[in-house]
Amino acid sequence: MGKEYPGGSKWFHDRLKIAFSKNKDVQDPNQIKQLIARGEFVVKEIEALYSLRKYRAMKQRYYEKDDEIVSATQKFEESVKKM
Repeated sequence: MGKEYPGGSKWFHDRLKIAFSKNKDVQDPNQIKQLIARGEFVVKEIEALYSLRKYRAMKQRYYEKDDEIVSATQKFEESVKKM
């Protein structure tokens, strides 16, 4: 997951390890479920950012800027934000 992260793979994995270490003593099942849900949310957010980055790179390579493309880009970015 972290190989394309802006800080690099090592930075990402170190932060991930710290996050898991912080919560290693949690015993309450409800709190564990909340932590898992938060982790799943973070994964979705990172995937959305990767998709947006790839889309912007592709758009920059293959399309010229015109009004139609700008409006399509805005619609796509709004749909990604809703995820």
